[in-house]
Amino acid sequence: MIDSDLERNLNGLRRAARRLSHLSSTKKNGILNLVADRIHKKKDEILVANREDLARVEAQKNEIAPAFLDRLTLDSNRIDHMCEAIRAVSRLPDPIGEIVESRTLKNGLKIRRIRAPLGNILMIFESRPNVITEVFALTFKSGNSIALRGGSESRTTAAYLYQLIYFVLTNELKSEGGVSMALPFVGIEDYDRALVGRLLQRNDLFDVCIPRGGSELIERVSRESKMPIIKNDKGICHLYAHENADIEMVINIGINAKTQRPGVCNSIETLLVDRSIADTLLPKFVAALFEKGVEFFVCNDSLRVLKEAGKTDLVESEWLTAVHLAKESDYAKEYLDLKLNIKVVEAFDLAVLHISRFGSDHSETIVTNNESIARQFQLEVDSACVYWNASTRFTDGFEFELGGEIGISTQKLHVRGPVGLRELTSTRWLIDGTGQTRA
Repeated sequence: MIDSDLERNLNGLRRAARRLSHLSSTKKNGILNLVADRIHKKKDEILVANREDLARVEAQKNEIAPAFLDRLTLDSNRIDHMCEAIRAVSRLPDPIGEIVESRTLKNGLKIRRIRAPLGNILMIFESRPNVITEVFALTFKSGNSIALRGGSESRTTAAYLYQLIYFVLTNELKSEGGVSMALPFVGIEDYDRALVGRLLQRNDLFDVCIPRGGSELIERVSRESKMPIIKNDKGICHLYAHENADIEMVINIGINAKTQRPGVCNSIETLLVDRSIADTLLPKFVAALFEKGVEFFVCNDSLRVLKEAGKTDLVESEWLTAVHLAKESDYAKEYLDLKLNIKVVEAFDLAVLHISRFGSDHSETIVTNNESIARQFQLEVDSACVYWNASTRFTDGFEFELGGEIGISTQKLHVRGPVGLRELTSTRWLIDGTGQTRA
């Protein structure tokens, strides 16, 4: 059973969605900007709530992964970014009602295919409080109702952000007579793990479920959900240094894609290097990333190259202490940390084969001066985002100027890559007739 108050609020989502369909773009944009303003105004209080979460987590756990703390932590800049992401969504064209195609049939029927909301969305996420505002902005602007259930680690921050959103919605969504309408947003503050299982059974309440978190969460939702899901799965991303690569470009992209924010799904987990440039590239690459704190798990060929290059007058370079022989299973790991696999490949085809075997269909990049090879790579590597001479860190709704994202979809139906406004819509048909009947 679900708590009666929560059940009532969840049942209100469908009523709220119907009312939401009548809101003008101007009204929706105004509400989004009010939410951004209120979050900015309450920045200090949000930071206090976040520090409470961080202190509780640090007191409860002996060892905390840096990537986990990074996802949980808010600071002034991140809150400013949250506000800007909401405002960016408000500036985007409203997709709802957009005519995708239209025509008149031979029988005189006028048909139009238009964009429409997906409906009621259940999102289950882990630890990242900034997800709350980003998801709210995207679902609200795209006409969807949303119920959010986050991880208990961020409960205090989440509760405060929920209240800020409730405050604006309650004040702005008034029916005639000043009575508040049902809200298209529910922040779930029950952190009983068993509740997740009960929610996943409620296809009477929800049209779509979106999980966002680690592999354990994704697997559970995929297994138990009675509703369709949009899967934001792990990111095992690759950087492939082709034999025609610019060495300095490989190093610069590698530093950015691995070390700028290692705890996110669009950071690289493996460097693939053509054998013909391995002797030149690998020592420079490893030395540069070692300075950023990276630890390396390398194939036998890479280890041989690095050991030979790392010895000068019988003295080993310091970076050799961070180099370890990789196991086959390492290539399937999403480290989300300052750890990187390295593998030497004989040729282009074997690089693509490695990505096909170990990748997660998220983001891959090739560095090469050969455009023909780059285009072949982009065609043959079947991932959501495939780059040429650029960091995988750009796989992000905000960076793609989508205003933000609910996540990065690694599946093929119904969306791939950053899930923004348009990706939160489906299409339906409107048909106008003059009394036609079918023979």
